[in-house]
Amino acid sequence: MFSRPFCHERTMLQELRVHNLALIDALHLDLSAQKTGLIVLTGETGAGKSIILQAINLLTGGRGTASWVRSDCDQAGIEAIFAIRPDHAELNTLLSEQALKEGTTCIVRRILTREGRSKVYVNDQPVTTRLAGELTAGLINIASQHDHQQLLNSRNHLDYLDAYGELRGLRQQFWRLFQRWQQASSELRQLQEKEQDKEQQRDFLRFQLEEIRKCKPLAGEDEQLRREREQLKASDALLRLIGDSSRLLSGRVTDALVEGRKNLEQAATLDPALAPLAERMGSAGFELEDLAAALEKYLDQIPVEPARLEQISGRLAELKQLQRKYGPTLEEVIAFAERAETRLALLESLDEEIVQAELRLEEISTEALLRATELTQARREAAKKLEAGMERELASLSFPQAVFRVAITAPGGLGMDGIHSTGRDNVEFLFSANPGEPPKPLAKIVSGGELSRLMLAMKCLLARRDQVDTVIFDEVDAGIGGQAAESVAEKIGELAGHHQVLCITHLPQIAAWADLHFKVEKQVENGRTRTVINLLAKEERIGELARMLGGEHPTAQTLAFAGELIERRSARRSA
Repeated sequence: MFSRPFCHERTMLQELRVHNLALIDALHLDLSAQKTGLIVLTGETGAGKSIILQAINLLTGGRGTASWVRSDCDQAGIEAIFAIRPDHAELNTLLSEQALKEGTTCIVRRILTREGRSKVYVNDQPVTTRLAGELTAGLINIASQHDHQQLLNSRNHLDYLDAYGELRGLRQQFWRLFQRWQQASSELRQLQEKEQDKEQQRDFLRFQLEEIRKCKPLAGEDEQLRREREQLKASDALLRLIGDSSRLLSGRVTDALVEGRKNLEQAATLDPALAPLAERMGSAGFELEDLAAALEKYLDQIPVEPARLEQISGRLAELKQLQRKYGPTLEEVIAFAERAETRLALLESLDEEIVQAELRLEEISTEALLRATELTQARREAAKKLEAGMERELASLSFPQAVFRVAITAPGGLGMDGIHSTGRDNVEFLFSANPGEPPKPLAKIVSGGELSRLMLAMKCLLARRDQVDTVIFDEVDAGIGGQAAESVAEKIGELAGHHQVLCITHLPQIAAWADLHFKVEKQVENGRTRTVINLLAKEERIGELARMLGGEHPTAQTLAFAGELIERRSARRSA
């Protein structure tokens, strides 16, 4: 693990460690002594320079695969320590919000396993690759061949312009308004769709509600009617059975009990031991009298009306029809009616809802259009400055008469038609390297060398605007040579005067400007190939520049020229 320094004036990469990644078994890049300046990585093609860049890319949340883990190893690890300056508000706020803040240091670590699993840690706390990307965007800025291709795509030009004009806050405000406008538009559209078939819905709901109200169902009514219907169907048998039982109780049985009770009462006067039996006989008589009365009452209640049976059957059929339409139970039919009443009330208020939704949408649209106009004006002002700034930068990169234009167009419609989440503007960069030739879209005219210098010019302009102090260039020298190479080298050296710049290059003109020069090369040990990185001393630097100038066996003149390049750069820097 890294030690944690106390305080730093810049946000910069201090150390990078890589373990078991591709051809790298163990690599340590210590940059802590160089707060600003140019750090150069050189080496033969295929030596492993791109692996180092890939390691940094993995720290930014880039996609990793199990195939990158060095053979015979279980996992690969990349770890970097960054110093964070206290005034880097956006980065410090993000770290604090995520409970990742730990002094003025940020350690980012990425683990890849042979099984394909991947984990990212920030200050030893696990985070998502997305959050790692957000955090490292405030720590390093990588300019690679992929970025060059982004510059060719006009869809990215708006982002470059807004970054240069520092319009992110204004753009974010508009985006939030645009989201509200989309939501209000959707709500109004839904209400209008309801309005289109409102009458049909209203008529249908009224028909359903009237049908239920006309029937007037009661909860549990069908069960009660079914019980009554069963009684009616069994009324003849009930009359016969209950009538016979009633007659038996009111005839011989009752008379016999009365006579028996009298006999026992008389006998009890002769033998007191019979008194309990006399009481039981009396109780039985009273119980039978009550039972006989209850049977008589039940007989009176037995329905004997055939017309009532027809009424019940008709009512049950009516209720069943409602249940088939509106719910399996009468309770659900009643609940359906209540919902229908609510929906009818909502339909009645739909007109007013639409009016309110239209007013709300109009209010948001007006505010959004004002903000879009403000954003457009700010972009036009930023575009003029960007044009002038790019032409100055390009002039210093051997494009003395280059023309750079920012074309801003807007949709022809009124209102919110054609407006998108970034505003109403379409932005495209135009360029001409030759006098007398009108500027044209980049994709149609730029060569590889021109594109590299355009990207470098853009990065230099943006670097002065953002809070990212570490810039990484991956072969920014692609497609250039001669005077253009000299100009690119000087421009990178100028940027390194106020930024920490890491540059992977094949150009000796750029390498000669290095404050720290690392050589990346392959070595074979015990039958295994490994990539190593070494910090070069002055004499070693001369040898490496000579190799870059004249191959593996440089002449004395080449070595002398390499030394002269380094001395010349040192003199120009100190001048």
